Amino acid sequence: MAHRVAVSDGGGGGKKTSRVRVAVRLRPYIDKEDDKSEGPCVRGLDRQNLEIVNWRNATETVKYHFDVFHEEKTTQQEVFLSSVKPILPHLLNGQNASVLAYGPTGAGKTHTMLGSPEEPGVIPHAVREVFNLVKAKDEDDGWDYRVGMSYLEIYNEKVLDLLSPSSQDLPIREDKDKNILIPGLTHTPLSSFSDFDSHFVPASLNRTTASTKLNQRSSRSHAILLIKVVRTQRSLPNRQQTGKLYLVDLAGSEDNRRTGNQGIRLKESGAINLSLFTLSKVVDSLNSGTSGRVPYRDSKLTRLLQDSLGGSAHSLMITNIAPEYKFYFDTFTALNFAAKSKLIVNKPFTRETVTVPALQVKRSREDSEPGGSGTEPHRKRQKDEKKSAQDAPSPQTALYSPSEQSVPDRLLALERFCQDKDRLNMLEELAKSRKEIQELKRKQKEFESKAALLSRPRQEPAAFRAKVAPLQSTAMKPKKQQAVVQPLQESQFQPLQQLAVVKKQSVCTKKKEKKLSDRVELPDGKENAKQDGWVSLLDTSVLEESRQAILRVLNAGSLKDLKGLQQIGDKKAKLILGWREINGHFAKVEDLTKVEGMTEKRFSSFMKANILSAIGK
Repeated sequence: MAHRVAVSDGGGGGKKTSRVRVAVRLRPYIDKEDDKSEGPCVRGLDRQNLEIVNWRNATETVKYHFDVFHEEKTTQQEVFLSSVKPILPHLLNGQNASVLAYGPTGAGKTHTMLGSPEEPGVIPHAVREVFNLVKAKDEDDGWDYRVGMSYLEIYNEKVLDLLSPSSQDLPIREDKDKNILIPGLTHTPLSSFSDFDSHFVPASLNRTTASTKLNQRSSRSHAILLIKVVRTQRSLPNRQQTGKLYLVDLAGSEDNRRTGNQGIRLKESGAINLSLFTLSKVVDSLNSGTSGRVPYRDSKLTRLLQDSLGGSAHSLMITNIAPEYKFYFDTFTALNFAAKSKLIVNKPFTRETVTVPALQVKRSREDSEPGGSGTEPHRKRQKDEKKSAQDAPSPQTALYSPSEQSVPDRLLALERFCQDKDRLNMLEELAKSRKEIQELKRKQKEFESKAALLSRPRQEPAAFRAKVAPLQSTAMKPKKQQAVVQPLQESQFQPLQQLAVVKKQSVCTKKKEKKLSDRVELPDGKENAKQDGWVSLLDTSVLEESRQAILRVLNAGSLKDLKGLQQIGDKKAKLILGWREINGHFAKVEDLTKVEGMTEKRFSSFMKANILSAIGK
């Protein structure tokens, strides 16, 4: 049995919040003849602050404050150590982390994420660090670790698998726990960093790139690398925690007037700008503080980033900007977007799968024995169970030490409590039903005894006997159906003479009606029910089919179905359900006599009523 639990990060009962961290990286200035006179439009002030020229007034500047500012001379290693490395340990605790590279085209996003063989970027450094963290874990900590990867791109609003280039557009789904899934996406297990490198490098070549006026190798798609770390507890209850690392290299926004895009490039640029515009709308919606709809579903990109922005991930956004004046408005827009993004608050937590052994509760044979209200045996069982529960160690104590009491312990205790409570409630209902049935039996015996007294011949005056004689001649034979007999008063004899006998009609043919009829016409025109020999008049196949139909209702019928049988009321239907719960299915219809209150005589009457009722239909 698996339970999905959310384990808080911050203790104290509430989920720990984590603001989206924003780092800004300034690309080195590229010397060109037409830019020498102007110089850079943006410059850093310290490790967290920078300023850009105000386009409305060139004598003023606009200042920004971020979590970290990486100047032109910052190395790839320094970017990783100061910004990315601190969020990676969360993966081994079953939490998610996300790194996004954002900025205009030509600002250095792909270089930041991929780097070069001489200067590896964020992705190689992060994956190598994940394997180092797994390797550093003590082998005796009781957990096994598995690492795997998936790699995809979003090109023209299509999700494509870079590890399987022949695949078509993949769908995006969401499970009941609000997790984003991509059915059919390749997931490759990894054993080491070299194993990762052998898969990642060829897959990166499958990514769509093209040349524009602003960038010789411009990314025409958004690339998302997913690293999944699954750790499983070796001992019961085999807890399993899954951490995901999203490494996202976004395509840059483009001004088609400056890039000179036409045809396919123009269509690609339109899809990129639309998805980035939707990303901006998502950020604005999250920062608005209202409970309205966040437009994640308006774009494939924002749908996949749903966990990274406003979700449960520890997120970092690396905003790449360019210093040249020709990129001024792109840089200004990127800085404003980064300033809004750092206000987003995520709520990281651990999703944990716990395998709990099913606790089977078996009832003793005494519960199914007829007779008695069951109150005293029930109290005795409660005492015995309470005593055994005090003497025997609980499953929680056997699985964990007192210092390791956690959510799985509470789940085990809660499940056992619920099962015990359900069992006690069922036993109490059964005992109550038995008491009510005993009371009904007692009242029925009283009514039958009174009816027997009334049916005895009395020494009455001759005139009175002559008056009652017609009533006695038409009195009904022993009852065909169970009924409550009310005591008759002498004043009721006269109205009873006017009772009409209702005839049952059959839709069978005249030949079968003659065989199956259990009534005969008396000379005086009245009806009298046959008491014996009705079974012998039925065809064997019809009789067997009726018995099987009754048996199916007894074994598989609900409370409503059982009450639909002839001579089965609410109480007797509950008793049948209780007997079936304890002893299993009825092997044959005769086993119904084992149910409390079902005597041989009542069983015979029950079978006759139901079989004839089924044939009459």
